[in-house]
Amino acid sequence: MTQTLTIVARIEAQEGKAEFVKAEMLKLLEPTRKEVGCIQYDLHQDNDNPCVFVFHEQWESEALLQDHLNTAHIAEYVKAVDGSVASFVLNRMTKI
Repeated sequence: MTQTLTIVARIEAQEGKAEFVKAEMLKLLEPTRKEVGCIQYDLHQDNDNPCVFVFHEQWESEALLQDHLNTAHIAEYVKAVDGSVASFVLNRMTKI
């Protein structure tokens, strides 16, 4: 059996931009969940710091994740939030 790829992406919005960034990320949920290879795609917001968000994702493979990263909806998101995100860290992980 092939090991699935787990992604933990941490996004921190600039001060005062949390609601805008959140709204843009919410637009990604439906189209991404319909993509080939997407097993799980969930967005979380930190309870103590509303500027911090985490996507917890599972993909069938690295290649299918790359297909996701090259979609129009991701490109639109990146363009929309340009200047509104303080930090973005993407960790590729394996369940143990």
